[in-house]
Amino acid sequence: MSQTPLVEMNDIHKRFGGVHAVNGVSIDLYPGEVVGILGHNGAGKTVLMKSLSGAIPCDAGEIRINGEKARIESPRDARKHGIETIYQTLALADNLNAPANLFLGREIMTNYGTLDDRAMESEARTVISRLNPNFKNITDAVKNMSGGQRQSVAIARAIYFNAKILIMDEPTAALGPHETAMVSELIKQLKKEGIGIFLISHDLHDVFDLSDRVSVIKNGRLIGTRRTQDVTKDEVLGMIIMGKLPD
Repeated sequence: MSQTPLVEMNDIHKRFGGVHAVNGVSIDLYPGEVVGILGHNGAGKTVLMKSLSGAIPCDAGEIRINGEKARIESPRDARKHGIETIYQTLALADNLNAPANLFLGREIMTNYGTLDDRAMESEARTVISRLNPNFKNITDAVKNMSGGQRQSVAIARAIYFNAKILIMDEPTAALGPHETAMVSELIKQLKKEGIGIFLISHDLHDVFDLSDRVSVIKNGRLIGTRRTQDVTKDEVLGMIIMGKLPD
């Protein structure tokens, strides 16, 4: 790839006491690309991604965004660089509707200092229909929405505020086949728009269906990164379990 990566994480380290949770990991991400991050629980993949999201600043190493060195010490720093995280829990307010969740903490106000509900609903419909044209019931409380619709709201919130880099943590966990297919379509739509996605998942099928490359982490170290089309699921499983690259 000739273009500049959206993200370059170089020689990232993070310790918790005597535990080297992330040990010299280097990884990158290009526009319109999905990179799957795989590994056992405790392998270091979530800590690595949290160092990019600013939730857990790294101890050593360098992060570059669009080729320029970035200092990311908080989620606010990450957002300034167009980085948003969509956690498995989605962090939505169940009792509020989609527009209220989209603008939570960043509400649109009228000239009179009151909430501009009409403007927020209009903006929400525009961004959500871009992702999911069949999603019409955006004024329902989020708790009454399906899992796929909830993912749509979480993703819409990220991209409305100009996210160029998404970290998705187990986006299809606890979803049925139909809902999983809906989230897959959302991810494909984001790729078309040039958004880069780090996809943390335990589901090999998801990763192979959606990722352009896959990176495997074990015991805090990067075992390797391979183009998905160049490896089999069994070879990736061997990387996860044995910590060995395919022959």
